[in-house]
This record gives sequence, structure tokens and C-alpha cells, in this order.
Amino acid sequence: MRIFVLSGQSNMAGRGGVHHKHWDGVVPPECAPDPSILRLSSAQQWEEAREPLHADIDTTKTCGIGPGMAFARAVLSSLQEDTPGAAAQIGLVPCAVGGTAIREWSLGKHLYEQMVSRARVATLYGEIEAILWYQGESDAESDADTSAYLENVERLICNVRADLGMPQLPFIQGGTKVLRRLSDTKLRSSKRLHLHLGIKGTLKKSEMLNLVLICPML
Repeated sequence: MRIFVLSGQSNMAGRGGVHHKHWDGVVPPECAPDPSILRLSSAQQWEEAREPLHADIDTTKTCGIGPGMAFARAVLSSLQEDTPGAAAQIGLVPCAVGGTAIREWSLGKHLYEQMVSRARVATLYGEIEAILWYQGESDAESDADTSAYLENVERLICNVRADLGMPQLPFIQGGTKVLRRLSDTKLRSSKRLHLHLGIKGTLKKSEMLNLVLICPML
């Protein structure tokens, strides 16, 4: 099983189709369930993935459509094209919680430890291909938080890699307000960041245009 951890805040947890704290129940075709795409429930049981993926994780808010299913379907399609006839299975590990700042995902904090714990359970069934991280709106409210964001993300990546024993684990960052506030110059000049598109050859570049793969060089 190819496993992807979904983490961050509401952008990842999913608010698509949510109006006045109610989800309209509309699922676009690109987010439709597929028997080959599973999710790890809050009870740490694998089940067929269906929107809203984070309904039993981000429990204090109303969840709707997020990027997880569309991403998983794109990966699955790519795998099936690369190896026709071979069985392919995707496992999603929802961990995102809306309204959270990156400091709440620090080593030792509840959200961080919960994410790592769920990721470890998932590794009993397959290999973690990447962490999908979609967070930053809460860190774009002040210049101080924005300026510290890259350093905090680097620390998060290093901590996750160390705790999972995966020093080269890809970390895919979705484009958020905090990244837009950071200039391209600052992003590209970071000595510890290497930014590019694609993930282990499983995705075409056209499918990754809105994502940044962040790999701190150790």
C-alpha cells in the first residue's frame, strides 16, 4: 500500500461545500470513492475512503471536500498507467485540524504526537510515500509568524523524519497565504530547502502544479 499522511489545518481537513456550518454533501467526480483508496479512521482501522475524509478527526468543526481524495485518485491513476494490470492501493492517513498554527504541531504537542502515532500504525501496512502538509493561514496574520514560518516548517520536517526513521521522507506543502506572503527570493535562498515538482516518479508535473515538494537537505 502506498501511504500518504494528510496534515495541516482547514485547507487539508476540507471546507469545500461547507456553508453556514453545514456540508452540502456534493462530491465532485475527482473526489469520488474508489475501492483502491483507503483511509485510516480515528479508530485506526482501514476503510474505504470517502468524503469528508477528516470528519472523525477534525471533530469540532464541519468538514467538507479537501484535496486528499483528488490527490489520491491522481496518484492511483498514474500508478495504473505505469503498471497496467498490477494491483495498486492508496492509503490516506487524515490528521489535519482546522484553525491550528504551526506551533501547535511542534514536537511534544498533542497534534504532532497524534500525527506521528497514526503514521506509525500506517507503516504496519505499507510504506509512507509522503507527508501532505497544507497549513499556514493561521501563521500569516503577523509579520513575526510569517518570518518564522520556514524555520518552523524545517523543524517540523526534521522531527517527523527522525521520529519515523525516514530521513528522506518527502514533504509536500500546499500553497497557502503564508507562502504567498514570503517572497520567492526568500523561499529560493533558504540553504536548507530544495523545491521541485514530482514525487518518486508517481506524479506527472501537470498534476503537481499547485504543490511544492520540500526536502530539507540533511
